[in-house]
Amino acid sequence: MSNSDAVLTRVDADLDASLERLFELIRIESISTDPAYKSACAEAADWLVADLQSIGFEASRRDTPGHPMVVGHGGDGGADLLFYGHYDVQPVDPLDLWDRPPFEPQIEDTPKGKVIRARGASDDKGQLMTFVEACRAWVAVHGSLPCKLTILFEGEEESGSPSLIPFLKENKDELTTDLALVCDTGMFNSTTPAITTMLRGMVGENFTIHAADKDLHSGMYGGAAINPIRVISKILGGLHDENGRITLPGFYDGVQDLSPEMKAQWDALDFDTGAFLGGVNLSELAGETGYSALEQIWARPTAEVNGIWGGYTGAGFKTVLPAEASAKVSFRLVAGQDPLKVQESFRQYIRDSLPPDCTVTFDSKDASPATVMPTDDPAFSKAQAALTAEWEKEAVFMGCGGSIPIVSHFRNILGMDSLLIGFGLEDDQLHSPNEKYDLKSFHRGIRSWVRVLDALA
Repeated sequence: MSNSDAVLTRVDADLDASLERLFELIRIESISTDPAYKSACAEAADWLVADLQSIGFEASRRDTPGHPMVVGHGGDGGADLLFYGHYDVQPVDPLDLWDRPPFEPQIEDTPKGKVIRARGASDDKGQLMTFVEACRAWVAVHGSLPCKLTILFEGEEESGSPSLIPFLKENKDELTTDLALVCDTGMFNSTTPAITTMLRGMVGENFTIHAADKDLHSGMYGGAAINPIRVISKILGGLHDENGRITLPGFYDGVQDLSPEMKAQWDALDFDTGAFLGGVNLSELAGETGYSALEQIWARPTAEVNGIWGGYTGAGFKTVLPAEASAKVSFRLVAGQDPLKVQESFRQYIRDSLPPDCTVTFDSKDASPATVMPTDDPAFSKAQAALTAEWEKEAVFMGCGGSIPIVSHFRNILGMDSLLIGFGLEDDQLHSPNEKYDLKSFHRGIRSWVRVLDALA
């Protein structure tokens, strides 16, 4: 009989109590980006400290210039692991689009099954509590945790994590373990568990092209004076060729195609490209020719114009040549790309494209590299087998089109890799009204962590 069998039985028997604890946490309105909720964020941190202490962790609230961190330590043998989650949530606006008060959690019946409906149900309180409840069940059955665990809960993830990097640096020795566990990701679909092993990096650039020293009358200057909107349109239009390939010099330096093994695994997922695009009223892939939809969103770099403006945009018509035009452009990067080189290549491309009488100013946003996890580490195959056993369907290694900054911070500051296991689904409506978390995701998420801890311990 496995060490986890009795723990799994305990999880099942304790589900109602686990839900009530989650609901208590959800009811705390810990919106980190709004100063009006500062005391609520501190309340959520204190709630988590007390809950961790109740199952034997040495836990404490660590105040920062922003919202508090929660740190806990428990267990004294076996693997040495750190679990990360965040207790802060997104604002609820627009409130009138919610079907019920966002901080009054309820179990709701839907055509796809029962869901937990509330702000933070999935991102990230429900996900966070799957791990805490797994630990609670271990302690209830065995009297101790299966391995040495450090807990780190953040309260500023939804507002840019301004306190995180200083906190990691100041507490490096205390927080460094063999491996980090992160539960802020999702499954491939509602029946297929996944470990996210690839995260794209990011470069963001806000730039403005300047020409005349004031807006000009188009009847008096049109044709004779350079129009910055015309210039910026040509520059942005030249970022891609007819095959969707990005034209910046050196952009693809270091980029490699998927390994045959990973490509075969992704192809076997039978991803429905038509349904994926049809869900947002589109029909044709617009990325690089020759790559599947999953490759385009998980494993290929991108250049996207996120916003463009200039001149008169109000009601009616105003015939002006604007003095300046601006755009926001973001690049999603993959392994092998240097974000600073990509940034400089983009800036040089713009400088080289400017006609006489035009200048450019830049305001950069982000420059972070992609992260690829070492799937040959035995911890990944052990976790994969544990997830497969719980869901009775082979867990997959998948990519993520976005970025999760904490993962690169763990690697760069603490020198450790991360095992990203989450149970969210695409339709959880993260950051939107009527956020939900499938009851099955919560229940089997707890059971999954029980099995993963057993495998890693």
